[in-house]
Amino acid sequence: MRTIDQVIADLLGSWTIGEDPVWPIGNFVLCTIALLLSILLCGIIGIEREIRGRSAGLRTHLLVGVGSCIIMIISIYGFPYIPGYTRDVARLAAQVITGVGFLGAGAIIHRNSGTKGLTTAATIWIVMAIGLACGSMNFILAIGSTILIVVVLTFFRRVEAALVRKAPLIKVKAASDTPIATRILEIAAKSGCAIHDLQVDTVENNEVEAIFLATSNQHDFDPTEFIAKLEAVEGVVQVGFINSHKG
Repeated sequence: MRTIDQVIADLLGSWTIGEDPVWPIGNFVLCTIALLLSILLCGIIGIEREIRGRSAGLRTHLLVGVGSCIIMIISIYGFPYIPGYTRDVARLAAQVITGVGFLGAGAIIHRNSGTKGLTTAATIWIVMAIGLACGSMNFILAIGSTILIVVVLTFFRRVEAALVRKAPLIKVKAASDTPIATRILEIAAKSGCAIHDLQVDTVENNEVEAIFLATSNQHDFDPTEFIAKLEAVEGVVQVGFINSHKG
């Protein structure tokens, strides 16, 4: 069964001008549309990352998306057809997927407070896929995927924020002689919440830092009240939420 994209590619690819000689400009038109569409679609995702102040912003996403589109076009049109030999047009695309995976890994930062840059790494990977879709003339797929990704990056951010408020990631700094883990567990028991993934490390200025998740099944559980109780503990220097631990 033929797809809409295949019908569009066949119609545009059959365009010719002139009579003697005949110039088949259909492939040129298809490649131009693919490049312009990859700039538009990957630029939309890059602008969202730029607005959020991420290290990989508009230019990075444009370069990855357009570069992937160019490689896909080269894979399809860049090698001459030789009778008796079959071409694997997906071979270069497979190498792009591997290479961009390393690039996305460079956007991930791991610190004591958590891991940042996962979302940006994912968007770098997805603009690569959109670029490949444009370069392989799957325009409908590329447009639909971009709309879906924009919805995920905008609407689902609110959903994620609501989930984080119900299970906040909290960081507490205290003097080194403060039994901070014991105090956290005592206050959590009185507040009706559970503590998960508690990590206590020594930091500079002769202080300790505790990072943990606080969850509760009680509908009236207020994380800000829990924070206030922690701030009242003797020896505690700083308490706060870690909201953007994924990036």
